Amino acid sequence: MSKTSISIQNTNNDSIIKFASTSILINGGSYEFNNIDEAKNAPLAQQLFYLPFVKKVFITANFIAIQKYDIVEWADVQEEVREQIEAYLNDGNSVVTEIETTKKQAIEVYAEVTPNPSVMKFGTTKSLTTTDVECKNIDEANATSPLAQALFHFPFVKEVFISENYVSITKFDMVEWNEIYPELRTFILNYLQENKTIIKELPKVEKETKASENLTPENLDETSAKIVSILDEYIKPAVASDGGNIAFRSYDEESKIVSVILQGACSGCPSSTITLKNGIETMLKDMLPNQINEVVAING
Repeated sequence: MSKTSISIQNTNNDSIIKFASTSILINGGSYEFNNIDEAKNAPLAQQLFYLPFVKKVFITANFIAIQKYDIVEWADVQEEVREQIEAYLNDGNSVVTEIETTKKQAIEVYAEVTPNPSVMKFGTTKSLTTTDVECKNIDEANATSPLAQALFHFPFVKEVFISENYVSITKFDMVEWNEIYPELRTFILNYLQENKTIIKELPKVEKETKASENLTPENLDETSAKIVSILDEYIKPAVASDGGNIAFRSYDEESKIVSVILQGACSGCPSSTITLKNGIETMLKDMLPNQINEVVAING
């Protein structure tokens, strides 16, 4: 079994740092602990609370976020915490002891139309994943997502895209949404209430459609890092509200062409070209003058 690696990621809150894991920590959902007593079923969180500067611990599928008290600076302690978490996981210790229960969780699932007539967004109050997962067929779903795998058993499901708090489903043209969306909404709701596994392993980084999600400022040139930052801050929230995602793929310094990947409702959407040219391309040209000639898209 390959060893788990932990990396440090800053957040917009100076008191909070994320420790991202290369392996799945828990089976979907998330846990927040405010003190050691709340963490009685989370051995890793309990251990972290023994550090005097730890104020809160948040555990999700592939990262642990820690909020500190002001008695220390993260720069002085973050590497020690990273090593402690990494060693704990590689010793095979439990992260959270999930108690079996027949009580269903209080979760809501709601259906929303998107600009793409073939795609419907199913939003949920439950956290699903911190790494976007796109499955074009059941074989891809078999490798990464039991939820997507289950959805492909519906004969009218063509593609599945899972993001932080929604599932976008692309249907075949043989049916209309008003005939099938109530059934899908109920299925997703029951699946989540039963606390079944959503994502069983992280997407392989060698897949180019997924590799873009693992790009960090440290391994990008200056212009590419700025493009990723603009996409994350201004573009992604807008397209996510419509059940889609736009991920950075590459930037050619010589031609000044930006390549992006369209996922979820954005993939194959009739209005995506307009969004691409009038929205993203214009914004990048305005914010990065003389550095962008064109934005081209690849359907994920």
